[in-house]
Amino acid sequence: MTYDFLLKLIFSLFLGLLIGIDRQLKNKPLGMKTSMVISVASCLITIVSIESVHKYSLPGHTNMDPLRLAAQIVSGVGFIGAGVILRRSNDVISGLTTAAMVWAASALGIAAGAGYYMEALTTVILIIMAVNLFPMFFKLLGPQKLSERDLSVNIIVENNDEMTKLIDELQESHLRVKHIKVKDLSDDKQQVEMVISASGKQRTTSIYYQIKRLRHVLAVEVETIS
Repeated sequence: MTYDFLLKLIFSLFLGLLIGIDRQLKNKPLGMKTSMVISVASCLITIVSIESVHKYSLPGHTNMDPLRLAAQIVSGVGFIGAGVILRRSNDVISGLTTAAMVWAASALGIAAGAGYYMEALTTVILIIMAVNLFPMFFKLLGPQKLSERDLSVNIIVENNDEMTKLIDELQESHLRVKHIKVKDLSDDKQQVEMVISASGKQRTTSIYYQIKRLRHVLAVEVETIS
């Protein structure tokens, strides 16, 4: 193995490490080990694909595409990305950003394997900025709606005819209801499952106690989903 091959593999390992650290700091499914494996393996496949053309092609007889194997990485890595996309019971989908990072790690490996070091390094810096700095900037200086976060709320209430009033009280508390599901648990109890949007400045605990104090509410469960 030549120095150039080793440099490409180590560089792709470093790029995958940066992606993995970003995800692991946020407790996302894609960690350092997974992202490094994806990036290094993609780099190796790219190297093999390019070098095999020089080694096995015969001028005038064999027409080989140097990036044919690398092209399959982009579609093949989608299976890994699909594994981190979750659909919760309240129909909320999460994990799309992590799935995109899986795809990005493979792209960085391909770039490193093809020898585009500065392009790959620039790309990983822009990706990390896009995931961390830009959303923070828009939350601080952009429209109020961009700073909102979604919460999954599960409420057990007494069976009554004031369900609409309960929703109105939530709206008055600056909690925007995006999705609602109501079902009967028994003759005297109902379950209300909601996805609500709240300001990023409102603590989850304060929202919990706010809902807990509403009339006819027996039990509350609040979970942050984004």
